[in-house]
Amino acid sequence: NVATHMANAFKENEADIVQVWSKDFANAVVLAGETGAQAVADLKELDQDADLYLIAVKDDAIVKVVKALKDVNGLVVHTSGATEMEVLAGIKNHGVFYPLQTFSKAEPIDFIHVPLCLEANSAENLSALRLIAVKLSPLIYEVNTQKSKTQHLAGVFACNFVNHMYRLSQQIVEKHDIDFEILRPLIMETAVKVQNALPENVQTGPAIRNDKQTILKHEELLQKSPHLKEIYTILSNSIKKTR
Repeated sequence: NVATHMANAFKENEADIVQVWSKDFANAVVLAGETGAQAVADLKELDQDADLYLIAVKDDAIVKVVKALKDVNGLVVHTSGATEMEVLAGIKNHGVFYPLQTFSKAEPIDFIHVPLCLEANSAENLSALRLIAVKLSPLIYEVNTQKSKTQHLAGVFACNFVNHMYRLSQQIVEKHDIDFEILRPLIMETAVKVQNALPENVQTGPAIRNDKQTILKHEELLQKSPHLKEIYTILSNSIKKTR
């Protein structure tokens, strides 16, 4: 997902995409076709003279790709927010180019609104990364590994866990023949609120009010779904502690 969106963003900003490699060659062919690049089936076929090598793979696959880039002179970066820059230590010029955003292949992304978190092994390489990043987004942040990991963790809470809550709410309403559409305005309003205020100042609901009767009624409704009841209780108690 990240590779698709970033490659197309670079292409839209007139970068010359030389090659695309993927563990699944069919994926490489598709993205190469979209960007006018050459699809590569074997990492040994990588062009050794490119200016930038962008590693956008699963975190546990980064090391394998790094081994194929040991001798390149260009700048090698990975796009992971949870992986140390040191995984690239065997490469002369390296860094991190981490877009703090959620990506799905079919959903368009405007990079003007995507924070780009940068780290590099030298001031010169950091400057080079910044020149590249500003072509995509005005939201540029210089970070270190610890900050990047912390941002990634916070992002999991703010995005992945929240989306899972949407999924659970979908299950709850659909189980009672209620259309999920009725919740969309509530979801939108909640997201809009935190664009101009801190979450701690806009929390609503029975837990923040310590509305014990409503909480008990909700827990009764969840008696036949113990895993949902457990999640409900944990989150309600967490909200109470932060009142």
